[in-house]
Amino acid sequence: MAVKYQLLESINIFGTNGQYEIVIATFIGLWVIWLFSRSRKNKRVEVSDEEVERKLAEWRPQSLVPEVDPNHPFLSPRCVSSKIGKRITVDGQDCLNLATHNYLGFLGDGRIEEKATLATRKYGVGSCGPRGFYGTVDVHLDLEERLAQFMDAEEAIVYSYGFSTVASAIPAYCKRRDIIFTDEKVNFAVQKGLDASRSTVRYFKHNDFEDLERLLIEQTNIDKKNPTKAAKIRKFLVVEGIYMNTGLICPLPELVALCRKYKLRIFIDESISFGTLGRTGKGVTEHFGVPRHEIDMIMGSLEWAISSIGGFCVGSSFVIEHQRLSGLGYCFSASLPPLLTTAAIIAIDIMEQEADDLFGTLANNCVHLHTLLSKLQHFELSALPESPLKHLFLRKKQSHDEECLQLKNISDKCIENNLAIITPVYLPLERQLPRPSLRICVSKALDEKDLHFAFETLEKCSNEVLNLHP
Repeated sequence: MAVKYQLLESINIFGTNGQYEIVIATFIGLWVIWLFSRSRKNKRVEVSDEEVERKLAEWRPQSLVPEVDPNHPFLSPRCVSSKIGKRITVDGQDCLNLATHNYLGFLGDGRIEEKATLATRKYGVGSCGPRGFYGTVDVHLDLEERLAQFMDAEEAIVYSYGFSTVASAIPAYCKRRDIIFTDEKVNFAVQKGLDASRSTVRYFKHNDFEDLERLLIEQTNIDKKNPTKAAKIRKFLVVEGIYMNTGLICPLPELVALCRKYKLRIFIDESISFGTLGRTGKGVTEHFGVPRHEIDMIMGSLEWAISSIGGFCVGSSFVIEHQRLSGLGYCFSASLPPLLTTAAIIAIDIMEQEADDLFGTLANNCVHLHTLLSKLQHFELSALPESPLKHLFLRKKQSHDEECLQLKNISDKCIENNLAIITPVYLPLERQLPRPSLRICVSKALDEKDLHFAFETLEKCSNEVLNLHP
């Protein structure tokens, strides 16, 4: 009886499996038929030589590069044929120089040139390698030590290029899923650093700390809905000491207060403010009297006030050491040439020894020229009085191209009248294309006569150009 029961059960199982086999076989058969029919459809079709020639004649390949405006300013750069200093020769015209960022007049300083010449004889013209691969020379370590001492920081790191300093330092700390709050007018180097970080970026209105707090309150409300997720998100604030695109100084005390309240880490790009603001040129922290330890990291350039090449970051040792293995511009770029490193060291020495004269004179020139420029008939002045970088925007707003043309004509007319002033050129890749302007760079080397000459020439040339194009 038991044997009979087992036999019936085996027959039942076989019957069930047989149904599955039929379904699978049917599916495979249909799949084979579909492949066969598809292969017949894709059978190669013979094309005549005449048809091939006709198709080739009709084909228009897409250009490898976009069309470029033949009048683009990059295609007709001005030629400088002199040493850059208080005066500059532009296209053969001797001009008073308000076009370059030589704020302290170090370009052409005999003391710096002498030391740089000696460094060239000792080290040659280049280091021929990144810092981690036989590119570290003793003067690099000296410069880092001098910068840390000068900025009252624990440690400093030196890069070989100012742009890559900012663009590398930001993504060295900010990663995916982090949140960065930043000003909508930040410069292009900061924008590239933000892009490389792949973080979530929240922009607040230019120099408006109240709008920043609005964004922070919104984020706080979002965090309360998911505290576990919020605990893993890091938040950063990235600003400039003096904004390259507007000449305005950031409201640092209010920003630091918000960082304390909402637990943000703050990074400041002091490329313009380093060596120009504060009683001894230490930048925006000294200008506002904000304690140095309140700032997580300061990034800066050696290419403006210092009149050399390269960039630096200063902060705590814990923060700075991280970049020696994660700052891409530091790890993979040939290190700063020793002669330029030496020039930067001597420039810092002079800043410390002659602080009262350098920064007192520069501040007076900035305020005096600001007062004069505010009287111009056709321009609106964007800057604070103590800022060495100023922008002049046309009072009468027009289209972007029309403003560019008129400002270029004014710049050309000024150069014809022995005053070098430029219109800054921006890349189309900018997140928000800045409004066209004339950019004024104030130098310590200017005297009262120079400042009045600049004002009178600007007024005269703008009247001549704009009266022709009302």
